[in-house]
Amino acid sequence: ARRRKWPHGVYNPETMICPKCQNAMEAIEYEGIEVDRCKTCQGIWFDAGESDWLRDEEAATALDTGDPSVGRQKNPINRYRCPRCDGGMLHRVAPGQPHIEYEECTSCRGTFFDAGEFADLVRARTRPQ
Repeated sequence: ARRRKWPHGVYNPETMICPKCQNAMEAIEYEGIEVDRCKTCQGIWFDAGESDWLRDEEAATALDTGDPSVGRQKNPINRYRCPRCDGGMLHRVAPGQPHIEYEECTSCRGTFFDAGEFADLVRARTRPQ
């Protein structure tokens, strides 16, 4: 669940590895903010604060393109190291949305959402009460 290491143990900044399925992630940009999305399971990594800047339905639709049913299958995988800094990850449940589970790094405060979770979280927060 880390970036691929170069021969000397240095993390390759070009290739982040998905913490859930261990496949390559790709950097994608939306309105000048770059996030990482898994090429296989479509999970999304946000560095600290990025998910707060992108919490509108248009951004969520553009970024969270994965199949929510695939994302739900990945929910049991919640014990792994941070793909950005190797810190510990905490399992979180979105307040008022117990079906939305994600993980947050205790060191760098980055977050990982399985496919469909970020879009669901944004929709829930923008829905009229």
